[in-house]
Amino acid sequence: MNTERGSVTVFTAVIAFVLLLCAGLMVDGGAKIQAYREAYAVAEEAARAGAGQMNISHAYTNGRFEIDTNQALTAARSYLSTAGHTGTISTSGNQVRVTVTVSRPTTLISLIGIGTVSATATATARMFHGIEQGQS
Repeated sequence: MNTERGSVTVFTAVIAFVLLLCAGLMVDGGAKIQAYREAYAVAEEAARAGAGQMNISHAYTNGRFEIDTNQALTAARSYLSTAGHTGTISTSGNQVRVTVTVSRPTTLISLIGIGTVSATATATARMFHGIEQGQS
């Protein structure tokens, strides 16, 4: 009598599942990388849009080039809205910091209950005037 009857079928099913899971990690891992790239690109552009908003009255009266905080926040929010994203925006001195999260649906790893992959990126831009040497 053969006691190992059906063991090849179980082995084949397990291997097929593992291979499908590995393929899912590659495909959906690529989706996570794309989500991160998109989040970072949007965060960078929104931060740049905000950092370009100069307080003109200070520039003319004091000769100081500073960010207009309200205009910077409005410009960054406007860029995020136009790009179809949301995020958090903050200012500090002449810097604008934007954090964006992008989510993508999964294809193969949804079989194990993971329906989306998300990536969060933060970018900071600052306004400066003239040439700055030796500063980072």
